[in-house]
Amino acid sequence: MTTYSLYEAKARFSEVIRLVRQGRTVTVTYRGKPVARIQPLEGESSELEEHLRRFEDAGVLRAPSDPTAPLERIARRPGALGRFLAEREE
Repeated sequence: MTTYSLYEAKARFSEVIRLVRQGRTVTVTYRGKPVARIQPLEGESSELEEHLRRFEDAGVLRAPSDPTAPLERIARRPGALGRFLAEREE
C-alpha cells in the first residue's frame, strides 16, 4: 500500500490515479493519520478491455460478431513498423 499526505496527493493526483489504475491502493493521510483510501473499483472492466474499447471507438478495431473469433484489423494504412519493413524490403 502506498501512502501520500494530503498535500502530496493533491500535488501528484495524476500519479495517484495511475497507481490506482494499476490495481494498487493509496492511503491519504492528514497530519500523519490515515483519512482516506483510494482503491480500484470492484467489477470494473480490465485495462485490456478498456484499451480494446478505445480502439473500437477510434475505428482501429471492430469487435467480431463471434466473440471467439480473432479481432479484425480495419485500419486502412499500416503503422510505422509496417512502412519501415516495407521500405526495407525494397
